[in-house]
Amino acid sequence: MMAPLGWGWGVACLLLVGAAAWYANWLLAGLHFIDGQRFIRYRDLMGFVFGRKMYYITYFLQFTTLLLCNMGFILLGARALKAINVEFTHSPARLQWFITATGIVYFAFAYFVPTISAMRNWLATSAALTLAYDVALLAILIRDGKSNKQKDYNVHGSPAENVFNALGAVAAILVCNTSGLLPEIQSTVREPAVRGMRRALLLQYTAGAAAYYGVSVAGYWAYGSSVSEYLPNELGGPRWAAVLINATAFLQSVVSQHLFAVPIHEAMDTRLQRLEEGMFSRYNLTRRFFARGLIFGFNIFVTALFPFMGDFVNLFGSFALVPLTFMFPSMVVLKIEGKSSGRWSRLWHWGVIVFSSVLCVATTAAAVRLIFNNARIYHFFADM
Repeated sequence: MMAPLGWGWGVACLLLVGAAAWYANWLLAGLHFIDGQRFIRYRDLMGFVFGRKMYYITYFLQFTTLLLCNMGFILLGARALKAINVEFTHSPARLQWFITATGIVYFAFAYFVPTISAMRNWLATSAALTLAYDVALLAILIRDGKSNKQKDYNVHGSPAENVFNALGAVAAILVCNTSGLLPEIQSTVREPAVRGMRRALLLQYTAGAAAYYGVSVAGYWAYGSSVSEYLPNELGGPRWAAVLINATAFLQSVVSQHLFAVPIHEAMDTRLQRLEEGMFSRYNLTRRFFARGLIFGFNIFVTALFPFMGDFVNLFGSFALVPLTFMFPSMVVLKIEGKSSGRWSRLWHWGVIVFSSVLCVATTAAAVRLIFNNARIYHFFADM
């Protein structure tokens, strides 16, 4: 995220996009109740305010992003497993084998932890894995940064390339700052849900962002503009540290990916399972096995086919997450407040909508360009 932007623009974009995402999600959290009605799904909120067409538009944007994010996580987990394999052999297996193994582990987790509510028992594990990853990674980054005396922080390329690459970096920053799932997550927060969600957002975009951004900034400081998009690939240090970092990255991805995939699973479960029976009845277990298998089988195949899946995540992140995060909350506020809102409030929200529309078009164009460039370089099922 930092390499295409450099120090000044890189730090500025990290802070600005993070602050904008916090404000937009803070605004969306306040829309949990409208006219006494509680909304636990984003698409239900948009359908209630704007009608059935917006329900399906929101449904499409959410589920397309979630599906591609799951593929991105599969690629992340596979790279972590391959990095571990590289530490023990000079002829590592192809990336596609690790993609398959990662998808199978994700399938098993999604099968036995079927709902978002069931993830509560895994939050402490997730936090511990994240802390272990950050501490170990930062320690080696600091060591490598001190020993690396030939760091290049210049942004290379033509002016046009630099602009497109910078927009692609902004899209990546946005994808890593929000999920488009806040109403679904807020539905699991105990009452008062609005105040609890806003407190969680404040913690996420202060302490959480400091740890997350700290790794990004430290990686750029340590290796300069040549830093790898998968940071652990750059690390020096002992074998045990590399194994620990990649293992925690893989295990954390198992938990994290489920947050993005579980709305899709629950939608399929609602249609395919017998709701009057328990989640672990024989009938529902069988239906869930085939439903999860279909989703992860498709995701494994597509991820193995396009090993630069991260570019597609950025594409649909810019195309879908910009409206879901920035545009739609302001649209809802304008609709429900109507003329009762002040003039400056209306101007502000219209400004957010217009600026978000421009940003959506620009970042989507940059993401499409990057996909075409990589398609010329890499062949199908490339071992990246």
